[in-house]
Amino acid sequence: MQTSEQRYSQAILPREARPIRLGSWLFTMVEPRPGHAIAYNRWYERDHFYSGCMIGADTLSGGRFVATRDCKAKRFGSGDRDLAKGSYLALYWILDGRHQEWDAWAVTQVNALHRDGRMFLERDHIHTGFYSYEAEYNAPGAITPIELALDRAYAGVAAMIIDLAPGKTKADVAAVLSGLDCPGDVALIGAPVPLDPSRPKDVPASEGRHVVLVNFSPEDPLAVWEARYVPLAEKIEASGVGSIGFASPFLATVVGTDTYTDQL
Repeated sequence: MQTSEQRYSQAILPREARPIRLGSWLFTMVEPRPGHAIAYNRWYERDHFYSGCMIGADTLSGGRFVATRDCKAKRFGSGDRDLAKGSYLALYWILDGRHQEWDAWAVTQVNALHRDGRMFLERDHIHTGFYSYEAEYNAPGAITPIELALDRAYAGVAAMIIDLAPGKTKADVAAVLSGLDCPGDVALIGAPVPLDPSRPKDVPASEGRHVVLVNFSPEDPLAVWEARYVPLAEKIEASGVGSIGFASPFLATVVGTDTYTDQL
């Protein structure tokens, strides 16, 4: 048996060798309605971030990000998604092999929060869905595995929804990305996992022929958007695996403050 002293002499372990391993993840992009941004931000980080996800068994970690007006000005996409919507993004990592149990708990929990009047009605889900772990990518010399990405204080993320071309699969996208330089420190792609049909009615289905790519950026993603992330999107589309339906930089929220709520 390999000892911990031996195992962790490596910076990045192969996924199958990791005792703690990301299996599925929640991507939820939401828009607070006009006049409610401050209250929404406070409710989410002081109640729902924890009660809706983090207190669940097998939740590894969570993180929140925000798209300001400047971030939205950088957005692009060929799909029918409204690029002006989706100011807040939350990500949650779920332990490998525990998705069904976590999903069952989450549906029961959120329905209970609805009954107790602890949800926030003045907001709209723009894109909310579960995704499987498909592959991760590190920049040359980077040593952060994806399991630690939400606990590390990255400046922000670059999120992309890639609509698959006819005949192309998530494996094709993963193969293309494996041949490209990772423009962030670590990146993750995932394919949709069906949502529980008993979920709250305001959460739309997000299944379909697409994958989601999230790059974690040590630098302000706005500052490197044109230099790093736009070329990545162009290379993905040039490969023929799909089109960029949505691409946006997001900044890390400043927990415990109302920072950015006046810049949406």
